[in-house]
Amino acid sequence: MSRYIVQRLVTAAMMAILASAVIFLIANFVPGDPVLAQLGDIAASDPATVARWRAKWGLDLPLWERYWIFLQGLVQGDLGQSIATRRPVLDDIFQYAPATIELATVSFLLSLIIGIPLGIAAAVWRDGWIDSAARVVSLLGVSAPTFWLAFIMLAIFYGGLGWAPGPGRLDPIAFPPEGPTGLFLLDSLWAGDWETFSDTVAHLVLPSVVLAAATIGLITRTTRAAMLDSLQQDYIRVSRAKGMRERTTILGHALPNALVPVVTLGGLAYANLLAGAVMTETVFSWPGLGRYTFRSAAALDFPAIVGITLVVSVTFLLVNLAVDLSYALLDPRVRR
Repeated sequence: MSRYIVQRLVTAAMMAILASAVIFLIANFVPGDPVLAQLGDIAASDPATVARWRAKWGLDLPLWERYWIFLQGLVQGDLGQSIATRRPVLDDIFQYAPATIELATVSFLLSLIIGIPLGIAAAVWRDGWIDSAARVVSLLGVSAPTFWLAFIMLAIFYGGLGWAPGPGRLDPIAFPPEGPTGLFLLDSLWAGDWETFSDTVAHLVLPSVVLAAATIGLITRTTRAAMLDSLQQDYIRVSRAKGMRERTTILGHALPNALVPVVTLGGLAYANLLAGAVMTETVFSWPGLGRYTFRSAAALDFPAIVGITLVVSVTFLLVNLAVDLSYALLDPRVRR
């Protein structure tokens, strides 16, 4: 088991180093000049001003030297300074990350709560009305574009019916709860501020449903396929022949063996939710990493682009590592 863990840790470290090199190269070969994008028309026409800005941000250095400086800062936990905000990129990420983590986590939990039971029911009652409903939900969730679904939800439940609050994490007149995490749900609970907690929940409903729609479809389909395969195995026939209760056979024997592909997909889906919330956060004015990434890309802010892309890559690596380690808990053959 320890050898398995060490192998996965070494592989993750090597992948992180390779990802940093690829991300840095791609960001520096993006068409456009970040200095000219930040300067006004008059300042951009002055060669001396442009040269000073290039020297300030290290853009006058060779590419290999800039990458070496980036690696030295990375070892010290420094992702550089944003050209657009004039702040350390890591500080910007810490400011915007809690909103994205909160939205992605709620969306992921919603996907699991709906997707796994729906997939189990679709497999147990195959070709019945529950199976048909699960297929329709999966197809709609996977096929519907995120931005279209977000606008439809806002138009119906906010603009038309008035059941949901407007975009943002809180009402405009509300104050964020004081707390150490930046997660409004946890901080408001910690402070006992139930009014802010209910306001946060209300603002989370629409964006979390929109963000979870595609993940619900994927988890439902994967759970259904894995359960159908498990239910056809010999150990299930033996369990039923021994007269065990059907509920014990399904939940105690078939489900644990069907969870391996679901865990794989679930881990990647959660990392995807953390990284791919750009459209949802933009439509719902959610102050998270998605909006920060969009603004950085629009401003050609390459230190911020490199920093946020590297954070997303490391997130995927950590999630994959956690998924690999979970295999050893779900399947004893991996430990051996």
